[in-house]
Amino acid sequence: MNLDLFLSQKPLFYDVIDLERFPNAFEKIAHYFKLPKIIHLVGTNGKGSTGRFLATALHRAGKRTGHYTSPHILRFNERIWIDGVDISDEKLESAHQKLFSLLTHEISESLSYFEYTTLLALVAYEECEYVVLEAGLGGEFDATNVFDKVLSIFTPIDFDHSAFLGDTIASISGTKLRSMQTKALMGKQPYMETKIIARQIATEKKCTLLCSDGMITEAIKKKAAIIALQNNLSDYLQDNLELAMAAFEILGYEATVELFDQEALFGRLTKIGANVTLDVGHNALAAKAIAEAFTGQKITLIYNTYADKEYREILSILAPIIDKVEIIQVDEGRIVERGLLELALRKLGIIYCTFESLDENREYLVFGSFSVAEAFLKRLSYNS
Repeated sequence: MNLDLFLSQKPLFYDVIDLERFPNAFEKIAHYFKLPKIIHLVGTNGKGSTGRFLATALHRAGKRTGHYTSPHILRFNERIWIDGVDISDEKLESAHQKLFSLLTHEISESLSYFEYTTLLALVAYEECEYVVLEAGLGGEFDATNVFDKVLSIFTPIDFDHSAFLGDTIASISGTKLRSMQTKALMGKQPYMETKIIARQIATEKKCTLLCSDGMITEAIKKKAAIIALQNNLSDYLQDNLELAMAAFEILGYEATVELFDQEALFGRLTKIGANVTLDVGHNALAAKAIAEAFTGQKITLIYNTYADKEYREILSILAPIIDKVEIIQVDEGRIVERGLLELALRKLGIIYCTFESLDENREYLVFGSFSVAEAFLKRLSYNS
């Protein structure tokens, strides 16, 4: 059975997660793997761009490097990046056939979409020296946490996935931070409580905890400022760049402008047209970064959202920069009921309509989730 057909039979989302299934499955085939040096990225926001900055620099420094990220926007291949390019269809199918032969039928059928594709990525990365591995949901119980790592990187932690991670910063932070192992780098955090919990867990685990405010030197800041200017990076993307540069130096290399001079990962405040910016953010922390990036401007927001997201809070944060909202149709079961979204917009006094087409005289922001980005790009037949 080919990969497309196999994955099409697996649901993308689960109400209950079996925490023992993936560790047990990997244990049975672990002896087939020679694991690369794994850098584990955990947090609520900024994982994708931080990971891509770091992975690209490692690749440019002559290290065979993989970057595993999720979800994808248009093609599954986006999730498995190797040495500067997304994996080819041929290599992807070859990795699937190899993994399929290692697993019993019962195990391959039982694994979730994300669990299976995490193992698939490790097969694809077997010749890499480094892999930057982005956690999917949480940290401690995420499939990506099964593997030993040389460094854990924690990007900003905020409220998200409360049904699985808890509804307090303490519970969310604890779940994510308990994934640290021997050495960890803590990025900027919106809550002091997260930093306190990080120190407690690091002590318990005898993990070396390094904080970005101590590791991001003046030299790194100066280099990052040059790169940000050359690539038109927003403040939050510059923060992620600085974190990636600090991680690079912790790994024992010198962070230079030449190694890190790049745009952010596609979909992170990406300018895809003269008057269109696209961002795959979908929570309040992302909305705050967006509002800051567009301070003093008025934009037309092309938007939709999953029902389980704090869309009322998100729209309230974005309200000062919104001229009007154009709701884009997204054919996905988790999308909020149109009436509830309209009610939230009316309560905030935001003008809204249905997205039909672009007006060259308006400045647009496409925002809300990976699914919103996908729906928009497909409407425009966009090819990144």
